[in-house]
Amino acid sequence: MTFEEIQKSYRRLEQLVLVLMIISLPVFGMVYLYFNSGSLNWDLPVLPDFFNGLLVGLNIGLLITQYFKFHRDIKEGKVTEDLFKKVAIYIRSTRVRFYFLFVVALLSALGLLFYQNEIYVVTFAVALIFFSLAKPTPDRIKRLYRLNKEDSEVVRKASRLEID
Repeated sequence: MTFEEIQKSYRRLEQLVLVLMIISLPVFGMVYLYFNSGSLNWDLPVLPDFFNGLLVGLNIGLLITQYFKFHRDIKEGKVTEDLFKKVAIYIRSTRVRFYFLFVVALLSALGLLFYQNEIYVVTFAVALIFFSLAKPTPDRIKRLYRLNKEDSEVVRKASRLEID
C-alpha cells in the first residue's frame, strides 16, 4: 500500500466508525426509552426464554471474540517490518472489530426490546466502551506496534485531513 492508499483507508475507517455509532445509538436509545416508560405497548410477540439465553450468550461471545481477534491480528502485524502493511492490518482489524461491536449493539437493542432484561443494557454499555476506547487514532497505532518516531510521524500525517 502507498501513503495515499493508507490515508484514504484510514479516512474511510473513521467514517465507518462514526456511521456505525450514529446508527446504533439512536436504535438502542429508542428501545431503552420504550423499556423504561412502561406505558407504551407495541404488542410484540412473546419469544421463548431459550432465545433470551442464546442472545445473551451470543452478545457476550461476540464481545469476547472481537477483543481477542483484534489482538491476534495485531500480533500477526507485528512480525512484518513494512509500516504500510502494519497500518493496513490495523485498519482491516479495526473495521472487523467495529462490525462485531455494531452487531452487539443491535442484538442488545433487540434483546432489550423483546425480553426487557437489564443484561442487554450492560452488553450495550460494554460495546459502547469498546466503541469509545477502540476508536482509531495514530497514538493507538503507535502504541500497539511500538513504532519509532519516524514511523509514528508517517502514521500521524496519514491520519490528518488534508485541506485544499
